[in-house]
Amino acid sequence: MDTINVDTGEMGAGTKELSGSEHPLITKNTIFSRLFVGEWREWGHAFGAIAPLYIAVHVASFVITCLSVLFLQKDFAWGSASLRTLERYWLRWDANHFTFITVNGYDTPMRTAFFPLYPLLARVVMFVTHNALVATMIVSNLALLVVFMVLYRLTQEEIDAEHAQRAVLYLALFPTAFFLQAAYNESLFLCFTLLCFYELRHGNWWLAGLYGGLASLTRSAGVLLVLPFCYEYLVQRDFQWRAIRWNVLAVALIPLGTALFAAYCAIRFHDPLAFSHAQSDWNRALHGPWHGLIISVKSIVTSAGLLSFQSLRNFTDLIPDLLIMVLLLLSFVGPWRFTYRRWSYGIYALALLILFLIFPNGGVGFYPLESTSRFMLEIFPAFFILAKLGRYRMVHLNYVFVSGAVLFFLLTQFLTGHWVL
Repeated sequence: MDTINVDTGEMGAGTKELSGSEHPLITKNTIFSRLFVGEWREWGHAFGAIAPLYIAVHVASFVITCLSVLFLQKDFAWGSASLRTLERYWLRWDANHFTFITVNGYDTPMRTAFFPLYPLLARVVMFVTHNALVATMIVSNLALLVVFMVLYRLTQEEIDAEHAQRAVLYLALFPTAFFLQAAYNESLFLCFTLLCFYELRHGNWWLAGLYGGLASLTRSAGVLLVLPFCYEYLVQRDFQWRAIRWNVLAVALIPLGTALFAAYCAIRFHDPLAFSHAQSDWNRALHGPWHGLIISVKSIVTSAGLLSFQSLRNFTDLIPDLLIMVLLLLSFVGPWRFTYRRWSYGIYALALLILFLIFPNGGVGFYPLESTSRFMLEIFPAFFILAKLGRYRMVHLNYVFVSGAVLFFLLTQFLTGHWVL
């Protein structure tokens, strides 16, 4: 007869055999309550922990959007912008492509650089909103809510609740964090990536594969989730090859998302790699991972001065990249490093960073790291390390104030139509 460990709720041998007559409270309903109700209670706690920050982020964004009107008006002007037009301030750059695809689909191979799951979900929401921009932003901000909750849960389980609060706060204040609210696919991609890791760490391989597949249908970078999947699967089996079971096949779900889009591209444009070829239209070319960093530094040195446009814009791209690089280095060496059983985080983060750095913006030589500071949001394991460093008051205060100030500046630049990609 199977036995139940009363302390853990797990089935196993070596514990006292219990029967329903001896312990009427140990029933299937009790086990269900411990396994499922308790899990939902933890998610409810996570929601309660991040909700004030989530609300504050959106209130702040609304206030900044309203105040940004002043940058577009002359002093003492009598005119006034309508509150209903504020949404248009968020229709910038890539948001135009996502909203176009949401309404019209893929009209040219060039637009396949933007993967389909995000506009597909927005298309569903648009049946209610009848507005593509509002629909895309709803998808982004619902995904952001999940991002905050899952990042909180992961950090809480890996470290503790105090660090979890800081990790979410630091992500929310990253200089380019406003892209997580904009009509961009960053928040959706990060949402599925975090969910994939959450299920990996809990050994739910098919769910992890499913979320990984959704991530790779949102951005091609999602294919890299194959690496942490394989490592996590092996480490949870102590690298015993005989312990491998058929559920390892769930890893095949991860690249399936990108494969499905490739099949669509083959049918629609007769080119299964249209999304890859489209990158050449966006000035992306393969280089060594050091190329963009070196060219960015040279661009600063050869600029008209430290306060020139060329210099300052390179700084806003370069410094976030260097910060994430340092945090990833600390995840492997030093007192804050990951243990080998958590290397799946570091492996994924390093692979993602290298991917971003080997495709700098080769077409515009003066600004080779264009958009990479936005991509740094996706390297979420770095925020585990930053949360640990945040225990030091000096680190915490400097990050909050400096990063928050840059976030405010870049958001106002974005809202007023300046070159912030």
